[in-house]
Amino acid sequence: MSKSHCYNSKTFLLFYLGLLSAFGPFVMDMYLPSLPSMTGYFHTSASAVQWGLTSCMAGLAIGQLVFGMLSDAYGRRRPLFVALCLFLLSTMGCLYAGTIGEFVVSRFVQGLAGAGGAVLSRSVAADRYSARELAAVLAVVGSINGVATVAAPVAGGLLDAVAGWQGIFWFLFTLGLLLVGATCRFRETLSPSCRKPWSFREVRAGFLSVLRNRSYVSNVMQYGLSMALLFTYISSAPFIMQHHFHLSPLTFSLFFGVNALAMVGATGLSARFAHMARALHVASRGQFIFGLSLCVALAAGCPFWVYELLVFVLLAAVGLGFTASNALAMDSERDRAGVASALLGAAGFAGGVVVTPLVGLGDILMTTGLLLVALSMSSWLLLRRATRFWAFPTAVGR
Repeated sequence: MSKSHCYNSKTFLLFYLGLLSAFGPFVMDMYLPSLPSMTGYFHTSASAVQWGLTSCMAGLAIGQLVFGMLSDAYGRRRPLFVALCLFLLSTMGCLYAGTIGEFVVSRFVQGLAGAGGAVLSRSVAADRYSARELAAVLAVVGSINGVATVAAPVAGGLLDAVAGWQGIFWFLFTLGLLLVGATCRFRETLSPSCRKPWSFREVRAGFLSVLRNRSYVSNVMQYGLSMALLFTYISSAPFIMQHHFHLSPLTFSLFFGVNALAMVGATGLSARFAHMARALHVASRGQFIFGLSLCVALAAGCPFWVYELLVFVLLAAVGLGFTASNALAMDSERDRAGVASALLGAAGFAGGVVVTPLVGLGDILMTTGLLLVALSMSSWLLLRRATRFWAFPTAVGR
């Protein structure tokens, strides 16, 4: 191993990539329990405060594309430093915002910067590992990302009770400092000879090249649908558990954490499959079966234990699905890993942008059930078409 890579041991990279992967979910979701108190602080409505979530999600989606292209042109390390410094500045902007407008703008920049960590965690893994080892690394990173997505609101609720919404953003600032320190130790994984020149023509050629890869596009769509299923659960669970089943906030938080274990177990299990394509097939069928079952159960007025059991198993299938599709997509586009990772991450957040406002339309039980069926059926039908007509990978992870 060269001197430039002397610190890139697998243990360090797993720790570092896990932190980067968890960055986006914590930036987006951690302050959700503080929304009611923030309406009073800024003397505004709940809908105005929720624009902070929307702007952050938009920043995360756009930032995936920006930092993906930058990392292919300038390497992984320098864009990471830019993203983290921008994140620290925008977090201070959130903490000292005088109006809700200033807060919303700061949240957009914070999401833009937070996307750098998410997109580069996949790019670095693709630089260093291949085939089965890449699948194992992404399984670990994916499990951390899945836990962070579900656990961020729970951790935010605990911090809000102790230090208010400002305490949550001071925690995010501290997390940013920790990542700056880790990035100082991180060594570049993309050699100059492998970098793509930065120009409009090259950027356009990069995106077109990646989008012509049908296997990659298929797996990106699978990833987006899995993430849309996850966001459907996240946005509906507080209302279903607390309003419909009358759980207390503390009990709700506990079950929220328990359900995270399903995703952890499933993402870890994905590395045991001989082929990632096989794992994706199992996940897609599981999502459809248990999504349909949950829809029927909610329509029939099921008791809480039935709802919780079906959600737990459905989230296991979701965790397996986005881990397998993540590994397959990145393995099929190694030459342009930055652009590939950017589009992959943007697709995941785009799914969240679409389904989150739909959950609240009409009867939340029926809307949630129908969304779960529509998304899981789309995943299953897409995979059947990809297997039959496209050059779908069957040997990844061998």
